[in-house]
Amino acid sequence: MHNLKNIKSSDQNTALFSTTIAFTICFAVWTIFAIIGVQIKQDMGLNDTQFSLLIGTPILTGSLIRLFLGIWADQYGGRPILLMVMISSAICTWLLIYADTYNMMLLTALGVGISGGSFVVGISYLSKWYSKDKQGTALGVYGMGNIGAAVTKFVAPFVMVAYGWHMVAQVWAAALFISAIIYYIITKDEPELKARKASGEKPKSMASALAPLKKLQVWRFSVYYFFVFGGFVALALWLPRYYVGAYGMDIKHAGMLAASFSVAGSAFRAIGGYLSDKYGARKVMYQTFIVCVICCFLLSYPATDYTIHGIKSDISFSLGMGFIPFTIIVFVLGLFMSFGKAAVYKHIPVYYPDNVGSVAGIVGLIGGLGGFFLPLCFGIMNDLLNIWTSCFMLLFLLVAIALVWMHIAIINMEKQQHPELRGPKFFPELDVTPKR
Repeated sequence: MHNLKNIKSSDQNTALFSTTIAFTICFAVWTIFAIIGVQIKQDMGLNDTQFSLLIGTPILTGSLIRLFLGIWADQYGGRPILLMVMISSAICTWLLIYADTYNMMLLTALGVGISGGSFVVGISYLSKWYSKDKQGTALGVYGMGNIGAAVTKFVAPFVMVAYGWHMVAQVWAAALFISAIIYYIITKDEPELKARKASGEKPKSMASALAPLKKLQVWRFSVYYFFVFGGFVALALWLPRYYVGAYGMDIKHAGMLAASFSVAGSAFRAIGGYLSDKYGARKVMYQTFIVCVICCFLLSYPATDYTIHGIKSDISFSLGMGFIPFTIIVFVLGLFMSFGKAAVYKHIPVYYPDNVGSVAGIVGLIGGLGGFFLPLCFGIMNDLLNIWTSCFMLLFLLVAIALVWMHIAIINMEKQQHPELRGPKFFPELDVTPKR
């Protein structure tokens, strides 16, 4: 990695601040259907499955392009790639106002989703500005850009109620376009790219960039991110609909309450990065998964009426969660998801310093696919099972699988490092020791 000793702290701070703001706006656009989708659902008479496909379509695009955007950011620099991402997605967001059928809306939503690819570009760009002992904190601060989902939930409902959802699309598109221009003007190319240009070195080939993807460890990290990020995006999109349907709220109150989850899942990511730097990403991941298992279990229990046939008369009572305890538990879930997101990306520059873009790309791709498939599954399960809490049943299953796999992998790694520990070696290929 390029020597960072001569880099000005002001340049580092500018890169971090500007890229975080840019990502925040991109994320606000990426989750725009969480709010305007509720109105579109009513206008077009969509069922839950059609609605979940609509809100998940931008997530699909933003996920699938992450691998290639990450590689291109490593090859050609993060600044021009991020500029391209922001301008193209701004144009597609503006075009939403011309979509007058469901199929046209889905097609335009694919273009809106380009904004979601911004994340891995920023990861590749910023990781080259900071040394390993500070990357966790820096990338954690950058990851706070997820709070863009909360910005959409706080602001968009009021704009939509006052002026209609078309105005939301226009304002969000304009903000993204203007911020793209400002970002490119005030930032500089990363130090590694400057050094490579000065030496005349050619960018690495696509084959060498994709080489780390042969390691099962990369895919294990992807499974973690499928839950902590994919689950976060899915709930960020789904919760406004959940509050409206399960608790009978209007869209403004539903958006405000759902925003608390987005804040928890975003604003504390920097703390997760700091904790990963100080105590290790492994400990943070353990705490994340254990708490999330408990939260998802509690949220999974559906509202139920019980009748006990007593001696003299029947005794009836109900078990259900009101919106206040529900919101508190969801906030805790989002908080630990934010810690987990930071911990996953703390691993990548440490284990794969020369292939941050490609590894971050595939991990982000799989995580983003969670943000696409999970809302779709939520809608299908609602239609088939007719139980509001079915979404949390699915999340409980996912986090339980991730926790068990991580624990088995760590046990096996410790057995490899300490041969005196006897017992079966479950998956010897799961971990590699980072080079010092």
